[in-house]
Amino acid sequence: MCGVFGIVGHPEASNLAYLGLHALQHRGQESAGIVSADGGRLHVHRQMGLVADTFTAQVLSGLPGPAAIGHVRYSTAGGSYVKNAQPLVVAYAGGQMAVAHNGNLTNAQALRDELEQSGAIFQSDSDSEVIIHLIARSRQPTFEQKVVEALQRVQGAYSLLFLTGRELVAVRDPFGFRPLVLGTLRGAHVLTSETTALDLIEAELVREIEPGEMVVIDEGGLRSTRPFQSPRLGRCIFEHVYFARPDSVLFGSSVYAARKKMGMQLAREQPVQADLVIAVPDSGVSAAIGYSQVSGIPYDVGLIRSHYVGRTFIEPQQSIRHFGVKLKLSAVREVLRGKRVVVVDDSIVRGTTSRKIVKMIKAAGAAEVHLRISSPPTQWPCYYGIDTPSRQELIASSHTVEEIARYVTADSLGYLSLEGLGTAVGDPESRTFCTACFSGKYLTQLGPSPARLLRPAAAVTEATARA
Repeated sequence: MCGVFGIVGHPEASNLAYLGLHALQHRGQESAGIVSADGGRLHVHRQMGLVADTFTAQVLSGLPGPAAIGHVRYSTAGGSYVKNAQPLVVAYAGGQMAVAHNGNLTNAQALRDELEQSGAIFQSDSDSEVIIHLIARSRQPTFEQKVVEALQRVQGAYSLLFLTGRELVAVRDPFGFRPLVLGTLRGAHVLTSETTALDLIEAELVREIEPGEMVVIDEGGLRSTRPFQSPRLGRCIFEHVYFARPDSVLFGSSVYAARKKMGMQLAREQPVQADLVIAVPDSGVSAAIGYSQVSGIPYDVGLIRSHYVGRTFIEPQQSIRHFGVKLKLSAVREVLRGKRVVVVDDSIVRGTTSRKIVKMIKAAGAAEVHLRISSPPTQWPCYYGIDTPSRQELIASSHTVEEIARYVTADSLGYLSLEGLGTAVGDPESRTFCTACFSGKYLTQLGPSPARLLRPAAAVTEATARA
């Protein structure tokens, strides 16, 4: 759950990285950072908080040079501290290097244990630092070869950008779990997690970085190799369900179109007699429109989402029930009163939020509330970079659909089938996607006791540890 952005060959590289990160803010709101390269030297600024709060004109003026990489973070490995903010920057025998990582390594703890036993000292809890140590220890003659040797030891998901004083290197894991695209802007090369970042800076999309591909951009131009091979593709299907922005083109398909098709298929599979279709904004909107079109039930705006909710707020102990949900969502009584309502959302995780939303809609006067989910039941945790809780906390892992419906107080509940989801993304049997969160079929070895989080390193006190 992170976003990466890189640009080479533009005099305003850092400013463009800043804009690119704005477009990727949905991929991570915990911290933001940019590293620039100027005359062989790296300059860095990272801090907790949103992109707009992190970078001022004065800060960006301290990030000179024609190359830069940036990162927005939501933690899946390592806690929410500034020491884990990216890009990570180090100096080693080969010079300086910075890395920005979207994904999650499933064997990071085993590698970390091995490295620490041989004397390595870690400065963060991030699994990305494992890659840095492996590169620094490589005896290969070039940075590109060091990266290849290091990544041959890691397992899991990674879309990576490396920046040195001489080159930018981009690598995508062999399964292609997380997205990464290449673009151009007036002779400059741009690499980013989603096409929406290209659109904002008016860059042209060239193509996706292929799974297992490495792209190196230096003074000689751009060159591509395929050092990593995989028996199959494993692109994250949940990117289409929820995580990517709807105006992005992901894995060759429009995210908006895919979500609309999910809603259309959901209407075919889970019909209901109702007066109104509404969405849980913002991620349920596209699917709700599709559900409305196929079912013939009118679509309207029954829930309003606040776009001004910060990461932290002071919550009263007892005075306002369901305070957190009410801070983010409010019901439109005039739309809902007396209506049989279909509520379309992208997923149910623990079920607690869905329960509060259904109760809010009923309190606004709805006669019936029928909950429809535009993905299959989420029964398994993700170890590849989407932040999901343990299996014990996933309500669908231990409850039937009828039991979940009773818990969330809905009059009925219906999920999209896995085949229906595959059909919506153009792959009915999901042969090119990872569906582990729905099916439990993981594509890499997880080890005897996989953990989403690395064991915390010794506590580090930092004045800017939290936003």
